[in-house]
Amino acid sequence: MNRRTFLKKGTAAAGGMIAAPAFIRNLVSDSPNERINVAVVGISGERPRVRGIPRGRGMRHILGYAQCPNVRVTAVCDVDERLFPAAVKETEKLYGTSPKTVIDYRELLDDSDIDVVSLATPNHWHALQTIWACQAGKDVYCEKPVSHNISEGRKMVQAANKYERVVLAGMTRRFDRAVHKGVQLLHKGKLGTPYMAKSIIYAYRESIGKTPDSSIPEGVHWDKFLGPAPYRPFNKNRFLYNWHWMWDTGNGDIANLGIYELDVARWALEKETHPVSVHSSGGVYGRDSDRETPNVLTTHYEYEDGMLLQSEVRSLYTNYEGGSPRTTIIYTDEGWMEINGGGYRAYVGREEKPAFSLSADDVPEDETINGWQEFIDCIRYRNIDSFRNNIIEGHRSAALCHLANISHRTGRKLQFDPDTEKFVNDPEANGYLYREYRAPYLMPETI
Repeated sequence: MNRRTFLKKGTAAAGGMIAAPAFIRNLVSDSPNERINVAVVGISGERPRVRGIPRGRGMRHILGYAQCPNVRVTAVCDVDERLFPAAVKETEKLYGTSPKTVIDYRELLDDSDIDVVSLATPNHWHALQTIWACQAGKDVYCEKPVSHNISEGRKMVQAANKYERVVLAGMTRRFDRAVHKGVQLLHKGKLGTPYMAKSIIYAYRESIGKTPDSSIPEGVHWDKFLGPAPYRPFNKNRFLYNWHWMWDTGNGDIANLGIYELDVARWALEKETHPVSVHSSGGVYGRDSDRETPNVLTTHYEYEDGMLLQSEVRSLYTNYEGGSPRTTIIYTDEGWMEINGGGYRAYVGREEKPAFSLSADDVPEDETINGWQEFIDCIRYRNIDSFRNNIIEGHRSAALCHLANISHRTGRKLQFDPDTEKFVNDPEANGYLYREYRAPYLMPETI
């Protein structure tokens, strides 16, 4: 058995963790022949650079792996051939070699030279692509939210466990060292006992307007884009970024950006289970457009122990609560803490100045966390138990988004059973836990 095969198979250990022996670890980290090959799936469109950095999650994946020694992006995959030139050019610049281009994702699964698939695809594809990759013996980076519905998330966890794969959930706040230190302070009781958290996401969105169906642009493989979703005629408002606002393919801004703050809130509250009730209200305000998902959504969750979680999503003009458009606030019996991507500030009692704080600029460079490298290290050494962004965390946080949307769509408060992951005596709400898959893009009955 060669070293690459050994890495793929691993050796089983307690709790599903795989540990590579020291001599293998040394060979992997030191030998240029043990390069990890990555296929980036979903280029996310050509968008203007910001400070020289390419926009679009797929392009950011290509850039991210370039920071990791002995890693190379050897393939880029997208259903829109028009995006290949920019992706190939960026990859050649960063890695010195030209990647192959692939239209049909399933071709990557048969390529034994690809070790990792890195998914920046629309939400409705995440589960199938992750499960298929696990079954093919490949590790996975899956962008947030990891699933399009709750039942998919559970199957993704099952697949990662059964096939002993590393599956990263792309909730990047957990790789922010300043955020990490703030959450640690809360867990150590430095600010008392939390009783509630609030996640805030204010992201102004222009109207997408109303667009008639049209012919499929040359180079776009529309059937493969739709995949498991119902077939609909091509419409540019269902393609590229606007798929976020359509129920067939996206889950709205609560799952697009709000999930970052919801994940931090759940992490800070140390909740490793689902809430037992959820109540959402909102809708599409101030817009006469094709958009289906709400642009204003307020959600209240309650856990079995009585702890509260609130979520506020607004995509219209608004003031900022806490001074930032994307913030998590933790309330305790002794004060409160505001956490965002720039760090944290903690206030004690009625004091108007923070008692302690930390910004990203305060963190020494040698203490920063490189999420891409941590993912690669976990793949090399199979230290799955130390991985802070495992698929189970992705499932729990994505479920919060799905619960909110289901309450909104049913128009009422819902009771949820965390153990069975079903609503209590509510067939209508339970109908949103699943989806019908369009052949041949079917969810496997047995994982």
